[in-house]
Amino acid sequence: MWLCVAAVLLGLFLLRRWHRERQTVPRLSEKHVLITGCDSGFGNLLARQLDARGLRVLAACLTDAGAAQLRAAASGRLQTVLLDVTSSKSIADVTAWVRERVGDRGLWGLVNNAGIAIPTAPNEWLTKEDFVKVLDVNLLGLVEVTLSLLPLVRRARGRVVNVASVMGRVSFFGGGYCLSKYGVEAFSDSLR
Repeated sequence: MWLCVAAVLLGLFLLRRWHRERQTVPRLSEKHVLITGCDSGFGNLLARQLDARGLRVLAACLTDAGAAQLRAAASGRLQTVLLDVTSSKSIADVTAWVRERVGDRGLWGLVNNAGIAIPTAPNEWLTKEDFVKVLDVNLLGLVEVTLSLLPLVRRARGRVVNVASVMGRVSFFGGGYCLSKYGVEAFSDSLR
């Protein structure tokens, strides 16, 4: 009896998975996605993967070297821009740049990936400036980028993906990193 139930549940799971994998997004090559923090790591990898799938990737990098390296590894569809998420002027400039590229179509996806982890240490080893440095990049920069681009995301009926971390819930290390990631989770909940 239990074996039959398990087999049916496994079959339903596999059928659902097959159905989800077969779904496609219409006109994928016309959709724009902005990803922050593309110099290296997850942002760089995601930018290259979405580019390979045919999306129009707008990759925001902090450095010229990171942008050049990403452009060399991607197709001509991928465009890079320099973005410092701690600078309101930089965010405003990138928002105008994105608006020029997406036009009336809007921004189909915004992936807030930019972040730093250092300094991370027990709270009593850190100063207020250590907390501020991490919060400016990981939380406040993310909030400002999102609020600046939200009208373009709404126009395209797009999505915002905020990269957080399990460290937002596991705070025994202390420091600004855990605090900032927990804040990202709270901001994401408020966007919903």
